[in-house]
Amino acid sequence: MELKIPSKAQNEAFARVAVAAFVAQLDPTLDEVTEIKTAVSEAVTNSIIHAYEDKIGEIIIKGKIYENYVVEIEVIDFGKGIEDVELARQPLFTTKPDQERSGMGFTVMETFMDKLEVTSEVGKGTCVKMLKAIKKRKSEGVEIEQGFPGGIDK
Repeated sequence: MELKIPSKAQNEAFARVAVAAFVAQLDPTLDEVTEIKTAVSEAVTNSIIHAYEDKIGEIIIKGKIYENYVVEIEVIDFGKGIEDVELARQPLFTTKPDQERSGMGFTVMETFMDKLEVTSEVGKGTCVKMLKAIKKRKSEGVEIEQGFPGGIDK
């Protein structure tokens, strides 16, 4: 799946719903859908607020489903980039305290997803890649491997 949206606040909700619809084919639990939607919301909001600030740019959301019920979501922007990714990932760190930003976006993404990778280049943009294993209910008789594609470990 690939979705391109303008970095407008009203598109954050659309992105959440679109990703939820994409993931629905795996028959996730309500909690799993809520966690994925929340993580996507945080990533898209970061692009809107921080990457493009007061201008409109493009946000690309990519989704991929692997055979072992692992979903991969990428949120990509072409904004200003992050100078220090490790610092930006620290809980409560914000570059916009005047806007009452909590600085918990990356922390929320890490909490709700099984794997989070952030790559960024100043002046070129940021890519947030998130992976989540959907746990099929045992009552359905489906057992899945909890590993990640491409040798990515939790």
